[in-house]
Amino acid sequence: MKNHPDCIAIVTSDDIPIVQRFKESVIEKNQKPEARQSFSKFTEFDSAHLVHNILASDKVMYKGHPIAAVAARNQHKAEELLNLIKVEYEVLNPVTSIESAIRNNATKLTEIELERNIIDNSISPETIVDWANVGGDIYNELGDLQQGISESDYIIEKDFTTETVHQGYIEPHAATAMWAPDGRLTIWTCTQGSFAIRSATAAIAGIPESQVKVIPTEIGGGFGAKLTTYLEPVAAMLSRKSGRPVKIVMTRKEVFEGTGPTSAAHMKVKIGSTNSGKITAAKVYLAYEAGAYPGSPVGGGTLCATGPYNIENLLVDGLDIVCNKQKVQAYRAPGQPQAAFAVEPVIDELAEKLGLDPLEFRLKNAVTEGDRMPNGVPHRRFGCKELIEAMKDHPHYQTPLEGDNRGRGVALGFRWQGGQTSSCTINVNKDGTINLITGSVDIGGTRTSVAMQAAEILGIKVEDVSPSVVDTDTVGFTASTGGSRITFDTGLAAVKAAEEILKEMCSRAALIWEVQTDDVTCDDGIFVCAKNSEDKLTFKELASQMIITGGPVTCSVSANSTGIGPIIAGNIVDVEVDPETGKVDILRYTAFLDAGKAIHPSYVEGQIQGGTVQGIGWALNEEYFYTEDGTMANSSFLDYRMPTTLDVPMIEPVIVEVPNPRHPFGVRGVGEAPIIPPLPALANAIYDAVGIRMECLPMSPSAILEALEKKTR
Repeated sequence: MKNHPDCIAIVTSDDIPIVQRFKESVIEKNQKPEARQSFSKFTEFDSAHLVHNILASDKVMYKGHPIAAVAARNQHKAEELLNLIKVEYEVLNPVTSIESAIRNNATKLTEIELERNIIDNSISPETIVDWANVGGDIYNELGDLQQGISESDYIIEKDFTTETVHQGYIEPHAATAMWAPDGRLTIWTCTQGSFAIRSATAAIAGIPESQVKVIPTEIGGGFGAKLTTYLEPVAAMLSRKSGRPVKIVMTRKEVFEGTGPTSAAHMKVKIGSTNSGKITAAKVYLAYEAGAYPGSPVGGGTLCATGPYNIENLLVDGLDIVCNKQKVQAYRAPGQPQAAFAVEPVIDELAEKLGLDPLEFRLKNAVTEGDRMPNGVPHRRFGCKELIEAMKDHPHYQTPLEGDNRGRGVALGFRWQGGQTSSCTINVNKDGTINLITGSVDIGGTRTSVAMQAAEILGIKVEDVSPSVVDTDTVGFTASTGGSRITFDTGLAAVKAAEEILKEMCSRAALIWEVQTDDVTCDDGIFVCAKNSEDKLTFKELASQMIITGGPVTCSVSANSTGIGPIIAGNIVDVEVDPETGKVDILRYTAFLDAGKAIHPSYVEGQIQGGTVQGIGWALNEEYFYTEDGTMANSSFLDYRMPTTLDVPMIEPVIVEVPNPRHPFGVRGVGEAPIIPPLPALANAIYDAVGIRMECLPMSPSAILEALEKKTR
């Protein structure tokens, strides 16, 4: 292959420096092959299992796991060369489900030895007899569960399952690398986090981060799936070996088979309530597939499953399960839609048994400031009750739904969000405009929302702000675009930079008026001298004189997040179910969100609508189909069924604003919470329409027909 005239370069895991360094250390220490376990520990600091997932080293973990990459003069020659590569496999029995992964004598897929103290009242299922493929465990407990159960007059206990689903971004993964003769590496890539790509690629390539420059391109969708690296280190190795720029673009099949969807899950929920409608106890078990290597979003599920409710006696147990599927990645509110699908239908069923309106029951148990999350941390202020009240008062909920096989469903979706560091640079131009420079990739209009915050501080029009997203050499460290954090976190950096700009502009005005800086104030973009109110300058007028008052005005800052905090969303949905075909038609949809303060309301509405549509697809149609040998059978948009405009009505967004005390403008994140409630809301609506409790996703026509047949037996 290397001598083939069309082959410019070829790389395998043996060409990855971090792998080479480990193998050399094994030889030097004269260690045996069983040292493989220490490889996990060795690479844990340097991107952990990431390097294994990029190019398989000694074991292929799933169908679609890359083994080698070839560079040729064009993509057609490269495809021909790939077909010339022959691989000999020792085929093992695949572990493709949670049940098979934790079954006794299951093939051991991970070298991690989980240290777990099994607690007597743990709700981990009895089927778990071998912890070999459990990559991690999260266990949270509040109060006294048994006492809470004993105080319950009604108890509902259910099992739920969801299947693997894909984020459905339109643009495939793509990267171009240029390894220059001076040793500097430049990467152009569609990513949600250029600094994360820089760190991972530098570690894998064995070079300092200062030698890697990452230029983020405009991104055609990500939803969390483009927070990690697949192609960049491979393109870099091919470029170094060939001495040429190398571009890699995944096919749609490669995207489905070789990148990270979100987890399938198996969940058990038990919730008890008194006759008066007070929830006394909840017991939640969540098992999430991690795919080939540990790291599922089960943590998000355990923290947020019961998030909307104040439950004093609570046990939440979450397991991270390794199996022979694609290593999962984040998908918009990672881990939380699955958990809500398990909890919210049980809440609805309890309300029905109690004879209570489902929203009234939720309002009785709604969490308030100071109530504790499952991890014991008290809640900050957010609009849980306000949102439920908005749902109750909305004309959609107040309007009776008439007709056969029609039903209405409601559900809440809770998300807790942290935050990270962002950096920002502001340059003032002579004409009074500013250049706003950040490192936050824009996937939802955040350039505008951040620019609006800077403009508000400076008292100028947002049209006078020119925002841009730049490469890793041009701006300070900025964490990835994810966690609904950019309007909040990068907004904080922009606010901080704008405040520094104002201070400097006040000092420039003081020079002109020959007064102290403290004698100058600025209100709505007008600088005024306190000693002579006739002395006034607009921001634009003052900017025109900055060269003669000391030179350019510029500021670069970094800001650590103050913590975004809790987010709450809610849905009301009306459906009609055809009992002959099982098809679900959505008649009306209203989606609610506490945005804190909507900086750009139409952008917030777009996020609500977009997340809701993705939740609808997840609920009704989407899933990975696997054959017995672990092959994905529907790896195209033709066969992977996502919603189209024919499947959904106009979604009415409703913005509730309960200001976030952690942000100067009251901002909360809005990008992720809207995807959480559609899954349970549609399940509750289907029950209201035809009387069947759907406990598995997707709730496809065939699944609904099967449930209807069981009901009539």
